[in-house]
Amino acid sequence: MKPDPKTIAFYDSAAERYDNLFQTGEASDSLRAFMALLPARAQVLDLGCGPARASVHMRAAGFRPDPVDASQGMIDLANQAHDIGARLMTFDDLNAIAAYDGVWANFALLHAAPADLPRHIHAIATALRNGGIFHIGMKVGTGAKRDHIDRLYTYVTVDGLRGLLTDAGFDVIATETGQEVGMAGTNDPFVIMRARKN
Repeated sequence: MKPDPKTIAFYDSAAERYDNLFQTGEASDSLRAFMALLPARAQVLDLGCGPARASVHMRAAGFRPDPVDASQGMIDLANQAHDIGARLMTFDDLNAIAAYDGVWANFALLHAAPADLPRHIHAIATALRNGGIFHIGMKVGTGAKRDHIDRLYTYVTVDGLRGLLTDAGFDVIATETGQEVGMAGTNDPFVIMRARKN
């Protein structure tokens, strides 16, 4: 299924505003925890990379990031700012087999349709080498709906996300929950999980 056109149009037009809002200059605690689990010179898929700030931090730490996004605006911004090799790719385009040591999907898969989430998570498992690490961030809730800036979101429960990961062959090794204000200005609950391919 193609990405939601309205969601992609928003990110194409708002890439720079999005980057400015979330740029802190430091790797997040979640990213540092993820990188601490990776082997030296790990190959990491940055799935839904946005401006590719996470890939910049990973590259600086000696890893080999592969930043991909469905928004051409984000890809252009990432490459112009960081010369990071970002490339256009949708979730459906992921067909790699045992190619990565880690997959970083930080609040990216929340734009996939609910019915497609299990398939995408299985594709991520297939793309990871045995023992590979998967980071996923999602908004907590139920169903799917648009926010007031027309982005389409799929929501998960904590137990539901854990079940999706377990069904795809992952062992969940860390879970974090909290609330955060995003581009839409709403303070939304979220869940982050780190999991190892077993």
